[in-house]
Order: sequence, then structure tokens, then C-alpha cells
Amino acid sequence: MKLGLMAGYSPAQVELPMEQILEAERLGFDSVWTAEAYGSDALTTAAWVLAKTSRIKVGTAIVQMPARTPTCTAMSAMTLSGMSGGRFILGIGPSGPGVIEGWHGVAYGRPLTRTREYVDILHKIFARREKLEHDGYHYQIPYRGKDAKGVGRPMKSILHAGHPIPIYTAAITPAGLRCAGEVANGVFPIWMNPDRFDLLGPFIEEGLALADGGKTLADFDVAPMVSIVIGDNVDECRAHVKAHLALYIGGMGPPGHNFYNDYASRMGYAAEARQIQQLYLTGKKAEAAQAVPDQLIDDCALVGPAERIRERLTAWKEAGSRGHVGSMLVGGATIDALRLLAEELL
Repeated sequence: MKLGLMAGYSPAQVELPMEQILEAERLGFDSVWTAEAYGSDALTTAAWVLAKTSRIKVGTAIVQMPARTPTCTAMSAMTLSGMSGGRFILGIGPSGPGVIEGWHGVAYGRPLTRTREYVDILHKIFARREKLEHDGYHYQIPYRGKDAKGVGRPMKSILHAGHPIPIYTAAITPAGLRCAGEVANGVFPIWMNPDRFDLLGPFIEEGLALADGGKTLADFDVAPMVSIVIGDNVDECRAHVKAHLALYIGGMGPPGHNFYNDYASRMGYAAEARQIQQLYLTGKKAEAAQAVPDQLIDDCALVGPAERIRERLTAWKEAGSRGHVGSMLVGGATIDALRLLAEELL
């Protein structure tokens, strides 16, 4: 199992945890990942990290697909890959309709259809076997709509992709996991219980079976995001993670349209997920965080004294040995946390 560091996106002022990133590289971490919401972007920060490092891979978790055309993303990915000697990993995802329609001002559309089209276009651009043409639901290249000038022609990228560029997708729904297994090199199931691969594995395997070339789980990276908080008081450590989970379970969509809420329900916390959502959507964010079960935090995160974290890492090691987790992407890690993980897993 490989180790990755989640650098995330910036708060009000642009910042990156460069001390942790450089320490992760020194310790032998495989990757570091930038992100975006509706502030700092993932690609600019990835470029900065690549320029400041020499060995560690740098990925995006995630680039919001509706915010950029596939060709724009391909141009950025090939540029970053070429300038870094092949250290760039492209993580993409549909984001959510609240951000896509409310911030970017474009239609959210069909997320799985978009993912398939997006990855297909990326692969065609990277391969350069033929001039780019695509006629799909979301993308038409060359564009031939009623408002087209009529002079567009198929093209090939001037820049060659000199290194393989892995593509990861973000998914937690059964259909999204199938899609990831079929078209991508890896998946971010935002969080997971290492003892419950049954919530992810069957759908990923179904997608792998649809892929070309005899693709198996050994060719695919399941890369969950795992919060780590070291401290003597377990409840205080859990509280740091509860606010994050409450945001997703409670605030990322209205009732019936929140994939994270549905995922928490499938994990065995249906009643709690409903309560968290009701509290969060009525403005009671602190109460929503308090309603996140302790056991859910213990299922998915690493919290408490160092020895307690070492004990929980046993389950992650076993999941790695079974091929159920290829990369653990840790978030919120201090220097001490990075060193503990390196000592136990590298």
C-alpha cells in the first residue's frame, strides 16, 4: 500500500502545507494531492508543488470536469507531466450541482456520461493516433452547433504526451464505481472503512470486467482519503474530523440528492445520516457535527494517541495486502503523523 498526502485547497489566503509536503517526499511518500472547490484551483497548486519537489508524484483530487473542457484539461495535464518528468496524476470528478451550476454557471448534466466522454477524449488526445473527433451528449469536437462559425476542423495536440498520465475519478455511488473501474486507473472513494470493501469492491469489479485488455483489481488503485489526528484526548481528535464529515453528509445536497449521505447510510448509519442532514440544512452545523457517530470516525479515520493509531493501522495494512486499498491518502497530517505513518507502512 502506497502513501499519499492530501494537500487540499486553500482557505481565504492562498497557502500550501509545503513543510509537510517536503517531509512526505523525504520520508518516501508516493504522492501528494491538491484540490479545488470554489477558491484556489487544483492545477496551479499542483504546478507549484511539482516545481518545489523532485521525486514525489503530484495529483489532483479533483479537477472539476464541468469547469474545463476535456481538451483544456488534457493540455494542462500534458504540460505538467512533461515539465515534471512524468510525475503528474490527473484526478477528475463531476463535483456537485451546487458548485457547478452555482459557481461555474454551467449545467451539471449527466455525471457518468460526462466522465465517460471526458476520459475518452483525454485518451484520444494523449495517444495522438488520429485527429480528435468526438460526438457525444456533452461534447462535440469539432463543434457544429447552430451558433458555430463552421470552420472548426479535427486537430492533433502539438505537444506529445511523453509519459503515461494516470487518470483517477472520484466516486462513491455504485454506478460511479463501475464507471471508474471501467475507464480509469484509480478511484477516490472520499472515505472508506477498510473492513468494508464489500461496499465498493463488487461495483469496481463489475466495471473492471467491462474494460478492455483483461483489466483486474491489480491494475487499479483504490485510493481513499483518510484523516489523521494525533492527540491524547480521543474525543477532541474525533471532533476535528466530525466537522468535515458533517459538511459532506449534511450539506452537500438536499435530501434525496446527497451522494455522501447515501454512502453513510450504506455504511450502516442511515438514521444518523438523516439526523446530520436535517441539522445541517437548518443551520445547526455544530449540532450536526456532534451527531456524527464516534464509530463512523473510528471506521474511516485515524484518531487519538499514537499507539491507538498504530492498532487501527492493522486493518489498513490487511486491506492493502488484499488489494482492497492501493493508496492511503492522508489528510490533516502533522509532521509527527507523517513520520508515524512512514514508520508503520513504508
